[in-house]
Amino acid sequence: MTKNILIVGAGIEACEGIRIAKAMGLGLIVADGNPDAPGFDMADWRIVASTYDGKAILNELSTLIEQGLKIDGAIAMCADVPMSVAIITNALGLPGLSLESAFWVSDKLAMKDRLKTYGVPIPNYADVSDISILAQRAAELGLPLIIKPVDSRGARGVQLIESMEMLEPAWHIAAAESPTSRVMIEEYLPGPQFSTETLASKGHYFTLGFADRNYEWLTRTKPYIIENGGDAPTALSPKHKAEVISVLEQAAQALAITQGVIKGDMVYTPQGAKVIEVAGRLSGGFFSTTQIPLATGVNFIEKAIKLALGDDLSPDEVTPEKTQAVAIRYLDLPCGVVDSIEGMADANAAPGVELLKLFITPGSQVQSLSNHTQRSGFAIAVGDSKQQAITRANDALALIRVKFRKQ
Repeated sequence: MTKNILIVGAGIEACEGIRIAKAMGLGLIVADGNPDAPGFDMADWRIVASTYDGKAILNELSTLIEQGLKIDGAIAMCADVPMSVAIITNALGLPGLSLESAFWVSDKLAMKDRLKTYGVPIPNYADVSDISILAQRAAELGLPLIIKPVDSRGARGVQLIESMEMLEPAWHIAAAESPTSRVMIEEYLPGPQFSTETLASKGHYFTLGFADRNYEWLTRTKPYIIENGGDAPTALSPKHKAEVISVLEQAAQALAITQGVIKGDMVYTPQGAKVIEVAGRLSGGFFSTTQIPLATGVNFIEKAIKLALGDDLSPDEVTPEKTQAVAIRYLDLPCGVVDSIEGMADANAAPGVELLKLFITPGSQVQSLSNHTQRSGFAIAVGDSKQQAITRANDALALIRVKFRKQ
């Protein structure tokens, strides 16, 4: 019998994952708050409800179940909504995170408290939701430091603080991005940063995604920390890469993530590998859907869906088939209102380009970057070497000509 899976998230980043689920022959129940979300085109059943409202989605699912539909699994597709999925899976007895684990990966303070208790290497941190203790806690941590909302995403409100004068204005920005108005600070960790993506199957971990993060824009986007893509294979030594993966697995165990996906934001400091944050979900940025398959030859989304259905993964099916250089870079534009866009066909046809997307159209307002959702577009390219892949991605973006309206 055909198995049915709930996919939470139907935005543009989710579409490739939904296509993979469709190709697996699954019945698809797709949920998203946007009734015009593109992923709905592939759905067998649609649920129009906020991806952040697990109870509302569960209510709609209950109606479908009463009508005879069997639900075999649930997964968030490139959406940071672990609590929504956990509410559903725990209510229906499906594979997935416990409600506790989902809370830990949704709340950065709870996550850090849990990791600290289990001795996982992390930055020093403090809860500064009460602004009256902000200056004292910052002085105790020392500068530079990071200030961020406790429960937001997409780098919203995350800022690098290099002087005490920056603190209070930055706190208000971070608090405004938190649904619960909670703010934390943490030690700034020097060293190269990495995006990792790991599959957990019955407590066994398989890290297929490992990319160096690029922050070349930081000197001009400060205090905001805006990533300008990433690239693989990593420049890190095999020994240090193994250390990063080992620390990531320690974090997964501490957070009781034994079945599903673990997304890691990691750093290699002078003191060794440390965890910045961990998420119990598939990553965005087309990392899990596109970059990992290009780099390894493994269909990462297919494996994640199997885990959501309760299947085991054998070592053979998660062993990389190849090592391919892959890079993603984002389109760098000045501020203004877009008048016209040219050169897309040439950019798409450029050597090595595997995926190119713009998030702007004529009439769009390009803003000064303060979070990742404001980036205008990207190119993903492959090459014979890491540098060639990076160059190809940048060269493709350079072919795109964006004209702005005169002010």
